[in-house]
Amino acid sequence: MRADAKKNYDQILGVARDLLATGGADASLRDVARTAGVGLGTMYRHFRTREALLEALLRTSFDRLGIRAGELERTGSSDAALVAWLREVIALAHRYSGAIRSMVAAIEDEDSALHASCVAMKDAGTRLLLRAQAEGTVRSDLDGADLFALVGALAWVTDQPVLTQRSDHIFMIITDAILAKP
Repeated sequence: MRADAKKNYDQILGVARDLLATGGADASLRDVARTAGVGLGTMYRHFRTREALLEALLRTSFDRLGIRAGELERTGSSDAALVAWLREVIALAHRYSGAIRSMVAAIEDEDSALHASCVAMKDAGTRLLLRAQAEGTVRSDLDGADLFALVGALAWVTDQPVLTQRSDHIFMIITDAILAKP
């Protein structure tokens, strides 16, 4: 990539990251381009769709969550590993305010630029879930789709200003509900 193209790419990603952090997940690509100080053609050369832009923003974080799930699989108790991973996924979703809607939709939409990344993240969580179920520490009636739906719900709660102070409490209620009772 040419130096000026790389500069534009980085500028677009920086602006998009800032917009998502401040609740601008619904900002148009036109708004992102204008705020980044690049033309709309430049924007579309780098990112043809909003999902492509989100995928570029989230890919590294999703990859880290996949690696983290692998680390958690090898250490600690299975239920604690699952809860720790859930907390990290929800924190990521909250950091990119409003992106959870696109993430959840991308699981079913194979044409979405986010599909592969979201499926990989869901699979990482499912592995942790299956390990916990095999050890009898988590309810047996959950599957990966349920787990990802809970991530979406908890991320939504965290994104609501009136619920932000209660989000940890709600997280604990939900995780307590999925843990198997002795």
